[in-house]
Amino acid sequence: MPEMGGLPVTVSVAAQLTSSFEDFFRAEYLRLLRAMYLVSGSRQEAEELVQDAFLKVWERWPRVSSMDDPTGYLYRTGMNAFRSRARRARLAATRALRPGSARDAFADVDRQDVLIRSLAGLTTRQRAALVLTELLEYSSEDASRLLGVKPVTVRTLAAQGRAALRDRIDPDDV
Repeated sequence: MPEMGGLPVTVSVAAQLTSSFEDFFRAEYLRLLRAMYLVSGSRQEAEELVQDAFLKVWERWPRVSSMDDPTGYLYRTGMNAFRSRARRARLAATRALRPGSARDAFADVDRQDVLIRSLAGLTTRQRAALVLTELLEYSSEDASRLLGVKPVTVRTLAAQGRAALRDRIDPDDV
């Protein structure tokens, strides 16, 4: 037991655990960093993996320190973190490279602009009939009640509007 001025000093259990973890960290840090570098091929990723592994071990240190092989647990924790990152990276790459999944935001804005400009060229009644029936998916009967006209008039206005849009919009623009 340590002494201070001739009196025995007790060291708390928490201080002993912290001290033993610090010793463990110093002893294993470089070896784990080298191993994770060999596995990942990147110093930056290796450092992150080592930090994650030591953090998990530190959070569980009372249990880990009593294991037969705390170093083995540390390395297994580092490898599990590497595998998890690799799985997430593969999944992200698969999603990003899926055919047809990438949309061009600028092209979407251009198509929307062409449509808005083309709709502006229609009569108010044609535009209202198209918006109600095509965009908002109202039936011609429901749209006729909203517009105060007969259902046949809504169908006629929508057909005229679609025909006018076909004449105004180049298929390559949409």
